Amino acid sequence: MKSWKSSAIVQFNYHISCAGMLYSVPHECIKRKVDVRLTSTTIEIFYNNNRIASHRRLYGRKGQYSTITEHMPVSHQQYLEWNGDRFRKWGERIGTSTYQVVDGILNSKRVEQQSYRSCMGLLKLADKYSVDRLEAACEKVLTFTATPSYKSIKNILDTGNDRTPLDGQRAPAIKTASTQSSHVLTRGADYYRR
Repeated sequence: MKSWKSSAIVQFNYHISCAGMLYSVPHECIKRKVDVRLTSTTIEIFYNNNRIASHRRLYGRKGQYSTITEHMPVSHQQYLEWNGDRFRKWGERIGTSTYQVVDGILNSKRVEQQSYRSCMGLLKLADKYSVDRLEAACEKVLTFTATPSYKSIKNILDTGNDRTPLDGQRAPAIKTASTQSSHVLTRGADYYRR
């Protein structure tokens, strides 16, 4: 017995949502309206009356993905060789704090693969800033959040906050002009006497 779902819009991640599950279609169809035919075992997706995708129907926990590799843009296919363990090992080689941040990012999404791009971006920050600065930024972010993100680490590095001491540590004895922020506003004692 077949039932039709009249239509769906292909999302930017080249998937459609149907009955709480996500099914891939060729990435060229992003933002297009497609027709969906459901059976108890299969989901078929049509564009202009031509079948463009067919999947085994998913059941169980909502939000599961069924993705066919050929539907992915080439730039996304390169991430298939990556997995959570590989990102964790890469982070561990940098330091324990980086490992903890990578692990936190990987566990932040219901589907681990959705966090790979953030992990790749995070670990690439070591190329731009340095391994030591990335580790320091990760150590710092872990002191104020249990759910670190790529954005929070990048912000720490961009502002140079990875170079400021953590609570309980001594500040560096000498501060050079190059390490001082150009946005610091200094007010003298006269300002507070008013």
